[in-house]
Amino acid sequence: MFDTTERQFLSRGALFLLLVAFAVLWFAPLDYRHLVPSDEGRYAEMAREMFVTHDWITPRYNGLKYFEKPPLQTWANALTYAMFGIGAWQARLYTALTGFVGILVLGFTGTRVFNRSVGFFAALALAASPYWFSMGHFDTLDMGLSFWMQVTLCTLLLAQRAHLAPWKQRFWMWACWASMALAVLSKGLVGVILPGAVLVLYTLIARDWALWKRLYLGSGLVIFFAISVPWFVLVEQRNPGFLNFFFIVQQFERYLTPAQNRPGPIYYFVPVLLIGFLPWLSLTGQSVRYAVRLQRQNNGFSPVLLLLVWAAFIFLFFSVSHSKLLSYVLPVAPAIALLIGLYLPHVERPQLHRHFVAYAVLLVVGCFGALALLRAGDARTPNALYRAYLIWVYAALVVGLLAIGLALVRLRASRTGATGPALVIFAAAWVLLISIAGNGYEVFAVQRSGAQLAPAIRAALAKLPADTPFYAVRGLDHTIPFYAGHTTIMVESADELAYGVSVEPQKWVPTVDAWKQRWNADHAALALMSPETYTELAKDGVPMTVIARDSRRVVVEKPNS
Repeated sequence: MFDTTERQFLSRGALFLLLVAFAVLWFAPLDYRHLVPSDEGRYAEMAREMFVTHDWITPRYNGLKYFEKPPLQTWANALTYAMFGIGAWQARLYTALTGFVGILVLGFTGTRVFNRSVGFFAALALAASPYWFSMGHFDTLDMGLSFWMQVTLCTLLLAQRAHLAPWKQRFWMWACWASMALAVLSKGLVGVILPGAVLVLYTLIARDWALWKRLYLGSGLVIFFAISVPWFVLVEQRNPGFLNFFFIVQQFERYLTPAQNRPGPIYYFVPVLLIGFLPWLSLTGQSVRYAVRLQRQNNGFSPVLLLLVWAAFIFLFFSVSHSKLLSYVLPVAPAIALLIGLYLPHVERPQLHRHFVAYAVLLVVGCFGALALLRAGDARTPNALYRAYLIWVYAALVVGLLAIGLALVRLRASRTGATGPALVIFAAAWVLLISIAGNGYEVFAVQRSGAQLAPAIRAALAKLPADTPFYAVRGLDHTIPFYAGHTTIMVESADELAYGVSVEPQKWVPTVDAWKQRWNADHAALALMSPETYTELAKDGVPMTVIARDSRRVVVEKPNS
């Protein structure tokens, strides 16, 4: 049987105030930073184009068909634009909501499957993890995918509780099948392959064959296919060849071959998780050891074993992949947080004191290590930006140190030995630290985004005919189309729009020489290029008037004849 001991230390009113404060810290900064390439600019622009074209079936990016990913997040962002207008915080709202609600879902699951203490501390562990908190504030697909995969995991755990009424079991399993379908619509087959493989492995390890009788396979598959299949059918009807490109090229070849040029060593995700769960590292080993000693439920189901298999398999699955990005293993975070949440209520005061002191020392060391920013920088990202960011880093570290100091004071002042209040303060230290350091990235984001060039581009386009071409010479800029509110015509380099160019070749210019001919023939035109390309074309005598530039881009207009 599971340990159902509860150590309640917060009233409902205090818990509500804590949640409100956290919500403010979570959502308030969404509009502070500019969108950065490539993911944020890409997905914000895809939603903008869907919103302005009213084509909800065929996703487009920079005016070209873009079938690399399913449309769930693009739909959500486009709907957000429809409700609140187009902007950076609107582009991040869906991601932020999924991250925030994911914390609540984990707390609810921990409470119902184990007890209230586990639910609270699991949510606390996830909220204060740099991995989950940071990814919840960037417009990427992996946060949405991780949320729906988390819902899949959590509803399965909720459905398999012992002595559950049949109608409740059916409800949670139907929710499990529905969330798995939404995971597929978030990023493809991983939304069903990973949970399915975890379930099979769990069954083999636990020999829990009875579990399969409680999955509602028949009705569940009906729900899964009813939600996930219609878009794939519609988009294939309108765009023959889509299914081959999406499933073969983007799903299987991306995983099995280095075609996407995102390599990484087998240990690529080890430092990701170490840094991603930095506040809880010294307790993670004990958390796993504590969890594995817990007995199964009366019906033979082991939530702990499922959590361990979930975290281990997904980590290994992406570790052996030929395509790696930092966000790929984010779906393991809720499972790890729930395992940590099982142990946190039982941490003794001396152990927690050592934990806090060690992290205070770590932050002091971080203050010295941050001095390396004084020497960082290059032509594209000047040293002055790193020096400006250093101020934010020190602000984050100092606030974190002060809060950890307060946690130590609270821990020592506890006459009953209760560790809960001190753990809350410690988690708050990391939430504040991550938030301050993350918001400080605006120092770099404003330059990387190209947003400062957008007013000049919009002003130039406003004076020209509506059909004036705007070229992107030898490169795809992931933020200019969004901030300028205008797509560009690719020249010579198709970049990641190769598929769109292959099916709509009339929408691009294959060589710079061909572009020069069009440029000379155009009555009016704009072009975006790198400083190096601008220098080369200027030497070739191409007529251009610079209307905006920064260290990464030059925007030119064709002079009046």
